Amino acid sequence: MNSHPTKIWTRSFISIFLATLLIFTAFYLLLPTLPLYIISNLKTSTTNTGIALAAYTIAALLIRPVTGFMIDMYGRKWIYLISVLLFALMFAGYELAITVMGMIMLRFLHGLLWGVTTTSGNTIAVDLVPMERRGEGLGYFGLSGTIPMAIGPMIGLWLIANGTYQQLFIASVVIGFAGFLIATMIKVPGIKHKSTFSFRNLIEITTLPVALVLLINMISYGGLVSFISLYVKETGEGNAGLFFLVYATGIAAARLTSGKIFDRKGPVLLAVISLISLFIGFIILALIHQHLLFLLSAFLLGMGSGIISPTLQTMANNMVKPHRRGAANSTLFTALDLGIGIGMMLTGFLAGNAGLSNTFLLFSVLNIVALVLFLSIAQKHYHLNKI
Repeated sequence: MNSHPTKIWTRSFISIFLATLLIFTAFYLLLPTLPLYIISNLKTSTTNTGIALAAYTIAALLIRPVTGFMIDMYGRKWIYLISVLLFALMFAGYELAITVMGMIMLRFLHGLLWGVTTTSGNTIAVDLVPMERRGEGLGYFGLSGTIPMAIGPMIGLWLIANGTYQQLFIASVVIGFAGFLIATMIKVPGIKHKSTFSFRNLIEITTLPVALVLLINMISYGGLVSFISLYVKETGEGNAGLFFLVYATGIAAARLTSGKIFDRKGPVLLAVISLISLFIGFIILALIHQHLLFLLSAFLLGMGSGIISPTLQTMANNMVKPHRRGAANSTLFTALDLGIGIGMMLTGFLAGNAGLSNTFLLFSVLNIVALVLFLSIAQKHYHLNKI
């Protein structure tokens, strides 16, 4: 690192990239398939399905602030490794959850581990990227979550179409454990800062305006990725696996280019492009049931998501010192989880009352609200507090 201060693709960065890729692949195997499993095997409603799905993100939301404090105080690596191992093994428990309440409890426990894993993993990635190339580096790192978004749902849907749910859960365990093995090779900079346990140390207040924008944006994301499989069945248009593939392609295209733009021009142009893309994408998805436009909406929604998340994460980390990165990332991802959880529950409720098309129209408006907040508050706050 010292001899190549501007190098992004170090051995440790490659290791955290590959470990994250495998962990997210295990996660995405279940994303489009678990709602189908809960409804068909547990014989329950879309509302209860939404609650079970949301339990995961609610748990992650609750644990993230504590995780941020712990990794700032005690270091990143061992907390990360333990959480990754337990997260991978937890997939084996899904077949044992034979009631709705059992599934909710399992999802809650799994969500706790997800919160620790992703908070510590993302903070390690920030530590490993040179500051002057942070936007570019985090854009590349984001691909470790994007590639699984393309292949994970397709593999998951293929497994339940040609095999069993048991094989699906076993595959998630094996892939997640492979991620753990790679994670053991990461060398993490020794960033620790002793402090007392307090609310102020759990939350990074400087990042709150940026986190608010992310929260509003993630409401639409949570509803989209959790219920797109049911929407495809409802409309009879398109294919859920293909939607995720095109969606992930849009994210990948955005992340390969947006990071460099951030480092050179800042966040405003990127935020406008991303949130307008999401606005248009949701309108097309909700109103026009035609195959090619269905895929166009997937690409626009993916591109918008691919730009906004790393843009906001880079902004958050540019406003804090190294020993507060854990708190900054936990604050940001707490907002992310809260938004996703609200989105899952809101969509589960509205799907049975107003329909998914009308719900997606509401999501288009939410992204305009996020854009207004970004331009009026978040970007001004960023320029005042950037280090």
